[in-house]
Parts: sequence; C-alpha cells; structure tokens
Amino acid sequence: MKNTDMFADLSATMAQELFLETTYPWEALPKIQDFVRALGPTLSPEEYDRPDEEVWVHKSAKLYPYVTILGPTIIGAGTEVRPGAFIRGSVLVGSHCVVGNSTELKNCILFDHVQVPHYNYVGDSILGQYAHMGAGSICSNVKSDKTLVTVRDGGEPLETGLKKFGAILGDHVEVGCNSVLNPGTVLEPHASVYPLSRVRGVVKAGHIYKAQDDVVKRN
Repeated sequence: MKNTDMFADLSATMAQELFLETTYPWEALPKIQDFVRALGPTLSPEEYDRPDEEVWVHKSAKLYPYVTILGPTIIGAGTEVRPGAFIRGSVLVGSHCVVGNSTELKNCILFDHVQVPHYNYVGDSILGQYAHMGAGSICSNVKSDKTLVTVRDGGEPLETGLKKFGAILGDHVEVGCNSVLNPGTVLEPHASVYPLSRVRGVVKAGHIYKAQDDVVKRN
C-alpha cells in the first residue's frame, strides 16, 4: 500500500514531489491544497490559461459548457472536462484524463490517463495512472459516525488520523458502475471491482472484488 507499490511511475503526476516525501498515499491528502496553490503560479502562461485567480487550465484541455471550477485547481494537457462537472478546489488533474458529465471532484489527485467519466464523486482520494471508475461509482469520504478513518487489511487497523479520506486507486484499477468505495478503501494496482459493489478495506493487486467474501485472483 506504499506509494512505491501503488504507483509505478510517479512522473505521471505533477504531484510527484508529494509522493516522494510521504510513505503512504493518504499522507498526501492534507497537503494537496497548499501544493496546488504553490505549483500553479510556476506554470508557464504560454502553456496554461488562468481563467480565475487560482485556476490553471492547459491550453490543450477541452472544457465543455456549464463546467464549474473552483481554485486551487490545475487541469493538465489534453484533458476533457465535460458538461456539468463540478471541481470544488484542491484538485490536480493530470494529462489526458476525462472528468465526466455531473462528476464532482474535491481535494484529490488524478494521475495521467484517469477516467471518471459519468456521475462520479471523487473526494479526498488519489487515483493512479489509467484508473477508471464506471458510471455512478463514488468514493465515500466521511464515516457515518464521523470518527477518524482507518485502513483495514485483515490485521490491526492502520490509523490515518484523517476524518476525510475516500479511496486510493492504484494504477490500472477498474471500478464497476454504481459501486461505493467506503472511507479508507485501497484498491491496489490492476484490481477490479464488480458493478453494484460496496467495498471496504484493501483489495490486493491483481484481484477481482465480487463481494465482501468473494475476492478472487485474476487469471
């Protein structure tokens, strides 16, 4: 579950520095806002438009009508932001991503080539390169009892110290339509989740989550 396990190529995000100075991906979550706010002014005005004081959008990105982007936010090269998307700030979207219709992003990092294309909620989460969330799937980021989020991997719960923590998706993760990733979910690289799933804890690399007691290794 360490950064080096979850993300094979840290150069696939402008937030590489955050992952080099932390051990676990969720340790970067409280630092996203300040990082984006500091990085934005260093971006070349020849490459990035600045439609608002703390919003930087690469000139090759495509923003459709009726998009709301609050700062601090950076949108990378070749990314599509489709109608009705709501980007609430403290967001770093990589290159060649898709932020879909009615998708909401908040305090998150999307590595390059991530797709959240239809009715997704991604809050207090990190999505590795080529991760894909099916239509209607969400990262639930606050426990119902408002206690601090832990990561459960079969043994003693790993304390994160965070009240808001959605999910960590490693590289090439696939999440099926209308699934809910409960707070503190970790999907290791090349894991898959069946549609209509309710996921909690850790799904190991290369495994398929069919149900809570039915997780199988990919052939």
